[in-house]
Amino acid sequence: MEVVAILLVLVVAAVFYEYRVRRPDQIVVAETRDGIKVRKARLYPRHFSTVISKASHSFVQSIEASAKGNLDARVKLAVTVAPSFSHLQALLNVGGWRNDAVSRAAKELETLLLGYVKAYTEQHEIEELSSDRIREHLRKHQAECQATLGIEIVALTVVSFEPVNPQIADAIRQQEQARILEQTEVVQQQGRIAAARTRLKADEEIAALENDLEIRKYALRKEQFEKDAALATQRAEHELQLKRSQLNFDKEEMRLLKESPELLLLTPQAARLAEASQSMKNARTVVTLAPGEAGQGTELLGMFQTLVQGAIETYQKRKKA
Repeated sequence: MEVVAILLVLVVAAVFYEYRVRRPDQIVVAETRDGIKVRKARLYPRHFSTVISKASHSFVQSIEASAKGNLDARVKLAVTVAPSFSHLQALLNVGGWRNDAVSRAAKELETLLLGYVKAYTEQHEIEELSSDRIREHLRKHQAECQATLGIEIVALTVVSFEPVNPQIADAIRQQEQARILEQTEVVQQQGRIAAARTRLKADEEIAALENDLEIRKYALRKEQFEKDAALATQRAEHELQLKRSQLNFDKEEMRLLKESPELLLLTPQAARLAEASQSMKNARTVVTLAPGEAGQGTELLGMFQTLVQGAIETYQKRKKA
């Protein structure tokens, strides 16, 4: 029993000594006949497995490159890498079966980036190079780096790019400043042109609206003039019709007076004539008239007597007939 207990204690001690608990931020790999495998169990034997951290690894790299004409330039990169699950075999081949395989692979990545940057800058003029162009060129090789080194480039940033010669750097800055000022001036002039076009368009629309308003006013004035003309025509026709009726009435009255002179005694003119002759007669009786007034009264009295005499004779002739 003591031997069995000792053996159990030794087995338990060996298990505690050999096996470890896998943390969530760890990748546990082991070698097999077909290559490697990833242990997904919570416990793993530490002497038969390799632990790779999932944590990302960052580094800053300064590269001395040359453009066309052997003009030196300095490129500063900031890179963040992490292990690639689909290329663990390449990661182990480059970084070895070690816990720091990612950082060792990152060292190899620095060498690749150095070659990519130098090859790109040597093909271009220094004024053609920029941080954006270098970054785009390096991004084209991300898949190649991942397959070769077994690490995934999480972030790649060109921190700075500048010529080593300060005079060339100052000349490039002046060119960039001139380009920006030119673009700013172009934008400002385009803004002025757009504003002028907007004002011109607004003026044209206002002129068109004012023209439409004048046309409508003219149409309204024309319509009002036509109405006034039609009303004046109707008024003139009505007055003409009244005059014609009055003329017809006068003609009929003259015809009746011509046919029946005795009707003259009933007319207002005869009454006024009689009143005038009576007043003149009374005036002659009361006061002495002047020679002109006496002649005027005699004339009126004679006219009235002639009118009455004519009416009586006409009546007697009709009575005899």
